[in-house]
Amino acid sequence: MSSSSSSNKVNIPEAREAMDKFKYEVANEIGVPLKKGYNGNLTSAQNGYVGGYMVKKMIEEQEKKMANQE
Repeated sequence: MSSSSSSNKVNIPEAREAMDKFKYEVANEIGVPLKKGYNGNLTSAQNGYVGGYMVKKMIEEQEKKMANQE
C-alpha cells in the first residue's frame, strides 16, 4: 500500500453521496455534532465512534439480508 492511498476511499464513486448522508445520520443518531467541512473540534474518539457505528449498522443490515435468503 502506498503512503498516498486513503483508507476512506469509496470504491464506487456514485455511492459517495449516500455514504456521506449515512455518516451524518449516524452521527446525529449517536449525538456527535458532525457537520460538513472541518470538524477539528471533535475528538478522535467521537470520530471513531461514528465510523464504528456505521460499520455495525452495515453488518447488521447485511446479516438481515443473508438471513432472508435462506
